[in-house]
Amino acid sequence: MTRGSDAQLRNVAIVAHVDHGKTTLVDAMLRASGAFGERAAVVDRIMDSGDLEREKGITILAKHTAIDWNGMTVNVVDTPGHADFGGEVERGLSMVDGVVLLVDASEGPLPQTRFVLRKTLVAGLPVVLVVNKTDRPDARCAEVVDESLELLLELADELELDEAHTSHLLDLPVVYASGRAGRASRNRPADGDLPDEPGLESLFDTIAATVPPPADDADAPLQAHVTNLDASPFLGRIALCRVRAGVIRRGQQVAWCTEDGRTTRVKITELLRTEALTRVPADSATAGDLVAVAGIPDVTIGDTLADPENPVPLPRIHVDEPAISVTIGINTSPMVGRDPHPGKKLTARQVKSRLESELVGNVSLRVLPTDRPDTWEVQGRGELALAILVETMRREGFEMTVGKPEVVTKLVDGKLQEPFEQLSCDVPTESLGAVTQLASARKGDLNQMVHGETRVRLDYRVPSRGLIGFRTEFLTITRGAGIASHVFDGYGPWVGEINNRQRGSLISDRAGPVTGYAVDALADRGVLFVGPGTITYSGMVVGEYTRGEDLEVNICREKKLTNMRKSTSDELVKLTPPTTLNLEQALEFCANDECVEVTPESVRIRKVELDSNLRARARSKAKAAV
Repeated sequence: MTRGSDAQLRNVAIVAHVDHGKTTLVDAMLRASGAFGERAAVVDRIMDSGDLEREKGITILAKHTAIDWNGMTVNVVDTPGHADFGGEVERGLSMVDGVVLLVDASEGPLPQTRFVLRKTLVAGLPVVLVVNKTDRPDARCAEVVDESLELLLELADELELDEAHTSHLLDLPVVYASGRAGRASRNRPADGDLPDEPGLESLFDTIAATVPPPADDADAPLQAHVTNLDASPFLGRIALCRVRAGVIRRGQQVAWCTEDGRTTRVKITELLRTEALTRVPADSATAGDLVAVAGIPDVTIGDTLADPENPVPLPRIHVDEPAISVTIGINTSPMVGRDPHPGKKLTARQVKSRLESELVGNVSLRVLPTDRPDTWEVQGRGELALAILVETMRREGFEMTVGKPEVVTKLVDGKLQEPFEQLSCDVPTESLGAVTQLASARKGDLNQMVHGETRVRLDYRVPSRGLIGFRTEFLTITRGAGIASHVFDGYGPWVGEINNRQRGSLISDRAGPVTGYAVDALADRGVLFVGPGTITYSGMVVGEYTRGEDLEVNICREKKLTNMRKSTSDELVKLTPPTTLNLEQALEFCANDECVEVTPESVRIRKVELDSNLRARARSKAKAAV
C-alpha cells in the first residue's frame, strides 16, 4: 500500500462504552475493504489478538490497522471500552485526527461513553456518531441520537467550550450501522431493522468528509511521538509512532528525547508501515503517518524522535491517575512450589523485574515499594486492569501473593479524599429494591432513575471502595440479568466505613487433603470453595460462612472406622459441587485480613496471618485499641 497525498489519509479512533461493538465494526471495515481475500478464514474480533482478550470478550490494548478504501488510507485505532483501560483510550486519541463514537441502539450513552467523549472534546477532535446494532429487537435509534446530543451539549457546557464549537457539535453526522451485518447508512432505519444500504460505503464517506487529513507539516524538522510499544524476536523493541512533523527514513540518525530531558543520537535500523493487520518495510514516512521503528532498545511511551539538529520534544502523554491498588509479592504460603505443575518464577527479584517491565508499555500503572523487600504496591485504574496483570503473570509461570484491592487516597487541604465512580445499572423491574438497597449500603447517591417497560436504569455516584466486590453480588441479586458499568468521576471527601462483605470465611484449621465426609458435614455451614481431594493448609479459606464472623473448621476430618457393619451405613452421599472462584472473584471476596495465593495452577484465598493464635491476638489488640 502506498500513500498518495495527505488528502488521501485519515487517522481515526473508534471509541465507545464496553460491548457496544467497536471491534466487530473494525472487522466489518476490514472485510469491506477486501483486506482478507476471498478464501481467507477470518475469526470474529480479529483485532482482539491476545488470549485474555478473546477469553473475556473485551479489548485490553489499543491497536491500529490500516484500511485501503478506494485509494484512501484509513488508519483505524481500536480502543478498549472498559473504564479500567482508560489509559489505552487516551493513548489512542493522541494518534488520531478524529473519532468515530459508537453508541448501542438500545442502551444509548453509558458511563464510559461520557469518559471517551470528554477526552475527545478536550483534544478538540471532530466526531462521527455511529448508532450501532440497529437490528436489535429493542433498538430505539431516535431516542439514542437525542441522548447522545444531550450528552455532547452537557459536556460542552461542563468544559466551557466556545459557542462556535458547541454549534458545530449539533451538526455532527450520524450513521446507522450493524457491525455484525457489515451495513451502514445515513438514513435512519425502523427500530429493529438493518440499515437500508448493503455495505459500509456511507461510513467511509462520512469519515472522509468529517475527519480532516493530517495537518502536520512535512517540511518542518522531524518530530515523531512514541504512542505504543511492541516487540519482535528479530528486531527487539519496536516503537509505534505518529509522525507529527517532517519525514522519517530507514537508516536515518535521529535525536531521541526522553522523559528526564536527555537527548541521545540513535539510528533507525528498520521502518515499518501497517497494511491491514501486517507490518511491511517502508523506506520513509511523512507527517501524519502511523509507523513502527526499531533500533532504540530502551525507548518508551511518550518519548520523541526528533531532528538531531533541532531536537524539540513533544508534550508527554497525560493519563488520569490510578484509583485502585493491590500489593503483589512472592508466594509465602506452605504450598509454594508444591502444585502438580508449579510455577518456575518464585523469587522477589523475578517478580520485581516483571513488574518493572510492565511499566514500559502500560502508561496507567504505578509500582511503589512497601515496607517489605519482597512486596510491592501496584496501582492501576481498576480491579480488572490489575487482575489482568496478575493473570498474565501467572500464565508466565509466576507464583505470587496478591493483597485485597484498596483505593488510592490523597490529602487535599489536610482532609482525606477518596476516588468516586459514576455507576450505571440497568436491571429488571423486579430487582429494583434489592439493587437500591445494595447501592445504598455501599454509600451510593442516586442521581437518576429512568423506568422502562420491563427494566429500570439507575445512575449513582459511588465511592470506588463501594464497588470492590460489587459486581458478583449485583449479578447474584439480579440473577445475571443486570448490567452494571462505571467510570472514574474524580475525588471527594472520605465517606466513612463501608462493609462490603456481610458474611465471614470458613478457615481450615489444619493441613491435609479435603475429605468427602467433612464436606458433607459442613454443607449447611456455608458455600465451600474446595472439593474432596484438594490439599489445604492451616489458615486457608475454604468457603464462605453463613454468618458474619469467621469459623475455623476441620475440613480434613475422616469417618471413624468400627468393626460393626450395616447394610445402609456406607451408601454414597451426594455432595454439592464446590464453587470455584476465578482470580477476579477471589480478589473481590477477600476480607481486610485476607489475600490471594496465585500460582499457574491454582487460586487460593488465605488469611494474611496463617497462625490462628496470632490472628486471635491481633483481634484482641484491635478491640482494646477501640
